[in-house]
Amino acid sequence: MSQLTIFSDDNAKQALSSSRDPQQISEQLKAVGVRFEQWQTRDDIVAGDTQEAVLRAYDSDVKRLIAEQGYQSVDVISIASDNPQKDALRLKFLDEHTHSEDEVRFFVQGQGLFALHIGDKVFEVWCEKGDLLSVPANTTHWFDLGPQPNLVAIRFFNNPDGWIANYTGNDIASRYSRLDA
Repeated sequence: MSQLTIFSDDNAKQALSSSRDPQQISEQLKAVGVRFEQWQTRDDIVAGDTQEAVLRAYDSDVKRLIAEQGYQSVDVISIASDNPQKDALRLKFLDEHTHSEDEVRFFVQGQGLFALHIGDKVFEVWCEKGDLLSVPANTTHWFDLGPQPNLVAIRFFNNPDGWIANYTGNDIASRYSRLDA
């Protein structure tokens, strides 16, 4: 079940608030400029499926969001637990970074933990199958796909070159939650 937990950025041990209610999650994230929605999913897409198969399965949703937001490129990240590059991929996302564009993910399958560092707070968003999260450009954040990922996500980009991270050098991400095995 999706969950939002909010912490002070100087205390990773005590949550300020937590919710599993999708409406509350959406409202709390909207207040800081982050989009959270839940979309209908299909059961015939699994980790390891091709990008073409995933995009074909969600063609109407993808086209709708592109028309609405003007995204220039779309891709699919599909990582199964037997992927030999899973550890390197996990590390790539774990450090605090920003993007010069929105980071938009629709979770087709699996789960992941986004942490958004906004102002003096850290918003941990546990995303699962059916969740769409749009992190605004230049928002400091990190993402954990876990040590045994089973993830399929559609990614939307304003930049035709796709995912480009600007790492902050701040070690804050190491003090907050990680997904366990």
